[in-house]
Amino acid sequence: MPALTWSIRALDRALDGERFYRELLADEPAAFWLDGSLTDRGVRRLSVLGTSTGADADVLVRDVADGDVFTELQDLLSTRSAQLGEVPAVLREVFSGGYVGYFGYELKALTGGAAAHEAPTPDALWIWANRFVLLDHDEDRALLVALHSAGDRSAGEWLDRAETAAASWYMGWREAPPIAELDLEAHLEQDRATYLAGIDACMAALEAGETYEVCLTNRVRLPAIDDPFEFYLWQRQSNPAPYSAFLRYGDLAVASSSPERFITVDGDGWAECRPIKGTAPRVEDPAQDQLVAKALAEDEKTRAENLMIVDLIRNDLGRVSRPGTVQVPQLMAVESYQTVHQLVTTVRGQLRDGVDAVDAVRACFPPGSMTGAPKIRTMELLDELEWSARGVYSGALGYLTVDGRADLSVVIRTAVMTPGETVVGAGGAIVLDSDPVAEYDEMVLKATATIQGRV
Repeated sequence: MPALTWSIRALDRALDGERFYRELLADEPAAFWLDGSLTDRGVRRLSVLGTSTGADADVLVRDVADGDVFTELQDLLSTRSAQLGEVPAVLREVFSGGYVGYFGYELKALTGGAAAHEAPTPDALWIWANRFVLLDHDEDRALLVALHSAGDRSAGEWLDRAETAAASWYMGWREAPPIAELDLEAHLEQDRATYLAGIDACMAALEAGETYEVCLTNRVRLPAIDDPFEFYLWQRQSNPAPYSAFLRYGDLAVASSSPERFITVDGDGWAECRPIKGTAPRVEDPAQDQLVAKALAEDEKTRAENLMIVDLIRNDLGRVSRPGTVQVPQLMAVESYQTVHQLVTTVRGQLRDGVDAVDAVRACFPPGSMTGAPKIRTMELLDELEWSARGVYSGALGYLTVDGRADLSVVIRTAVMTPGETVVGAGGAIVLDSDPVAEYDEMVLKATATIQGRV
């Protein structure tokens, strides 16, 4: 394969992603927006928007039956890295190019689970990001980047278009989409009685010692959305989140307002997971808001859920980390965002020699916070209780770079849109002291946050 190089242009302003998407990406067959602009996280805030075009354009679309997509991505990343050589300093520790997309939940069949249900959407979708805009919201700058072969004139043309796009402006208040007015409970795949019966079955398995925690999920099936991108703009306005993202391939679109990190891998080989178990809505009165946060931190059921998932993730990371490096620097800390308080734990480990970011993803997939513990047996129970494939929901979405780094979210608070329907997954962790009615209400509340922008 021919050698590739980076062409980079810098702008002294970060701008908003909407203008770039509309001008550069709206008409592309595949496009993505990993949106870090609307979060108050303390870490550096970055957004990446892009597509795959030109002579080496590539979109990897796979199902479980097509083989091992994890290995295929490893090979592709290795090849691309060899084509590109050393990453320019300005792109190190941000985004250097690579693959952007998702691993769907049904890929559990490649990581110890079974292929119990077949999803109507691809089990894996990964876009070779050879044209992208990197927005640094903290330093208020933008980088326009093309990865290309020496003779590919389309790279310069794309960069010219990107500079032109920077001069346009789109932004305004969005009205709620029509589906936000629907009664979501009337569109549940499993109605209230069925879901409560599933919780009873989970409780029986818990009492029998088959599992310690079960993340039982449901799906809301709603009418199709005419303009998925407009829906995403409404979602990011009404429910901003640290891992907001919009991903489109043909007639498939994914709009996510996920608050949860699945896994990151940095340039030194440190892998980090940040599971969330426990969410409480913010309230306007500061004193009352502090009491809500304190109650969340001290809730025994929530702490038990969190601790069991932390043990599971420590075990997952331990399989690919150097002995003695797996650590928990933050255990069940309350993190407060614009609309919610959340109970978050950080688990870290340094990957062994010969282990890369894709190996780390495989070892931890699917996210333990979306299965329960122990993972394999609990997934078997879920296969029996849930009626359909989770698809993109409960999987992981983000990027894998050519220089060995990764950043992926857990796919929750997400709408999956096709010409036939809009599907939203929601669920919650069932433990021995769960209140079935409260668990059902929590499931509905999470679906509501995705569609109606309230938590």
